[in-house]
Amino acid sequence: MRLFFRILLSGFIIGLLIGLLAGVFWGIKISKYSSNQTDPATKESHQTEAVDGLQTVSPTVSPDTSPKVSTAVSITQVPSPTQELVPKIEKIYWDNTWQYADFSKIHDDIVILYHSDAQIRKNHVIAVNAGHGTPGGSNERTQCHPDGSAKVTGGSTAAGEIYATAISGGTTFLDGTEEAAATLSLAELLKEKLLDGGYDVLMIRETDNCQIDNIARTVYANENSDCHISLHYDSSETDKGFFYISVPGNADYRSMEPVASHWEDHERLGESILEGVKTHGIRIFGNGSVEIDLTQTSYSTIPSVDVEVGDRASDYTQETQEKIASGILSGIQSFFE
Repeated sequence: MRLFFRILLSGFIIGLLIGLLAGVFWGIKISKYSSNQTDPATKESHQTEAVDGLQTVSPTVSPDTSPKVSTAVSITQVPSPTQELVPKIEKIYWDNTWQYADFSKIHDDIVILYHSDAQIRKNHVIAVNAGHGTPGGSNERTQCHPDGSAKVTGGSTAAGEIYATAISGGTTFLDGTEEAAATLSLAELLKEKLLDGGYDVLMIRETDNCQIDNIARTVYANENSDCHISLHYDSSETDKGFFYISVPGNADYRSMEPVASHWEDHERLGESILEGVKTHGIRIFGNGSVEIDLTQTSYSTIPSVDVEVGDRASDYTQETQEKIASGILSGIQSFFE
């Protein structure tokens, strides 16, 4: 009987030991299995990439599913401080119904009206006429005066003539430069100064081949501007200085229309420009004016003047022309004050 209990106890102890060992064994297996598994949520939130032969794990940002709040901002585009303001332009076409238009022989080109972008506008249009620049213009002749009377002074056309060259080719500088090229560069400088000063500018000529004769240039200015400035260099070669063409004191000439109604304005404009040029250090020829019977003033119905800014021996570099243009601007400002 004792032997039986001993055997039974021994068997129980052995069974218990075997159970303990089995439990330890299966615990280790379960631990190893768990360590080799990846949670599905964790697995989806990682990517594997190779960097220099090494395996690294980098996170992938999951899409943001939270509600979005609109943050739209209205933006007004402001021009850069260095951005240039481009003037508005208007094309002006020839109109055969304009006063004195039927006296012109050459009027095939349009002219451009530039509107100033200056903050303070002067509300005046200045016609800037770069003299000459009409190839073939000397082949046509036009009537000197609207009433058919003869010229009272000499000039490019002799006194006593009834017809004059429609527009001449101009003089040539001692270095071979054409007058038309120098007057055009001066006109461009004057245009920019006028626009910056708040004036609108009617540019009569902007090319080397402008098919508009002297009468047509005057008529364009009459109909579309408040005053007319034509730019020239004299044909002398003494570097004589600046002067303007004044209205002849001839009584018959000054009593002829449209001269009779406007010659005093022509003179006042010429004097204003003369004074303006003086303040900018430009040498003046004589008393600053010479009387000549011009087609321009014979047909002008607005204040109008021909300025001779030098001659064929004069300096026409940009530096000098800048001074001349500034002087003309000063004169125009004084005239309209």
